[in-house]
Amino acid sequence: MYEKDPVKIFVVEDDPAYTKFLKYVLGLNPDYEVEFFTTGKECLNNLHKNPAVVTLDYSLPDMPGEKVLSQIRAHDPNINVIIISAQEKIGTAVDLLKLGAYDYITKDHETKDRVLNSINNARNKSSLIKEIDYLKKEISEKYEFEKSIIGSSVAIKKIFSLLEKACSTNISVSISGETGTGKELVAKAIHYNSKRKNKPFVAVNIAAIPRDLIESELFGHEKGAFTGAITRRIGKFEEAEGGTIFLDEIGEMDPNLQAKLLRVLQEKEITRIGGNQVIKLDVRVLAATHKDLTEEVKEGRFREDLYYRLLGLPIQLPPLRERGNDVILVAKHFLDNFTKENQMPKFKISQEAQQKLLQYPFPGNIRELKSVIELAAVMATEQEIKPQDISFNNSTRIESFLHQEMPMEEYMYRIIRHFLNKYDNNVLEVAKKLNIGKSSLYRYLKEMEAAGI
Repeated sequence: MYEKDPVKIFVVEDDPAYTKFLKYVLGLNPDYEVEFFTTGKECLNNLHKNPAVVTLDYSLPDMPGEKVLSQIRAHDPNINVIIISAQEKIGTAVDLLKLGAYDYITKDHETKDRVLNSINNARNKSSLIKEIDYLKKEISEKYEFEKSIIGSSVAIKKIFSLLEKACSTNISVSISGETGTGKELVAKAIHYNSKRKNKPFVAVNIAAIPRDLIESELFGHEKGAFTGAITRRIGKFEEAEGGTIFLDEIGEMDPNLQAKLLRVLQEKEITRIGGNQVIKLDVRVLAATHKDLTEEVKEGRFREDLYYRLLGLPIQLPPLRERGNDVILVAKHFLDNFTKENQMPKFKISQEAQQKLLQYPFPGNIRELKSVIELAAVMATEQEIKPQDISFNNSTRIESFLHQEMPMEEYMYRIIRHFLNKYDNNVLEVAKKLNIGKSSLYRYLKEMEAAGI
């Protein structure tokens, strides 16, 4: 969490009486850390101490106030400079504000209140800038590849290699993979590791927006453009200006809107619905889908020209069942996060529970694993997750076997394992459910054990 430091303030003033006054006024606030200087040169020589606020006497003995102001601004434009002067010339004040002064205060009977208010406002501005910088840094670190995408399998290392290429240019990226493989996470990792990381990341789920609203959502509209358009609306492309727009489930886009999106991508400009103003865009486009877009193109459901415009650098995310021991690494990651968030003691995953996780094909991929692990942590009676704490969506488990190609014997073994887990290793019950003899089931179990299944 971001913590506020004491506010460092420089006071540059050559009048001893006024210096004494400011020392008293600023000393009333324990959050202020104040240093006093009598010349502009002394102040400039100490800028390495990074003050948040400088109160600057306009008439110094060694150099004019505007020169000191210019050099402070050149060193760090985020330093808030408050000019304090005996002059009441409006033109001088305006010129100094144009040069970047935060405020201009004349020396009179109201100076105390004005100085305190101005410093307080400047402090809040400075703190906000620091907090924003901190949050940006925190987000960037959160989406470092190795921190946001957990795994060490060959399949995931290939993804890391492609992500590095994606981050070094502005090329469009098309991300494909089954539902739950982490497509939006990958899109965020690309954005927050690119040169656009300090600009907006805007995600749009095409499938979640009603068809008659998607154009307005993407490109915006003017007041009165259609019934219900009571105010102007800025679209997602404008929101993402300078940054990245992530078009999730792009395969669900209506063919009529595909043509409009193609034109936007080609011309790099939009016109809001009901408007005439052409708005130039500088936006990087990342798109994702769980569909096979080449098949969608063949079937005439997706425009071929748009497909090639979006294709750019293709990244195919592997399903969790093809990532080997990554299942355990990701499970431990989710478990640690869940226990920390809920102030629970640290949990382990037993070897038997790990084997159970490795044997399950996870048709819902990472999203399903997260759900399974969090439920297991809740159900566990000890600080160790055991096989009985882990439950899967049994209605999809058998069907999910069809995603894998394996010998018939292994299908049979996995079906038996499924029912043994379901019925708590009750061999008699499983034999009855599968309509096979108990001796046959024991023989299968022995063969499974020998095969390491």
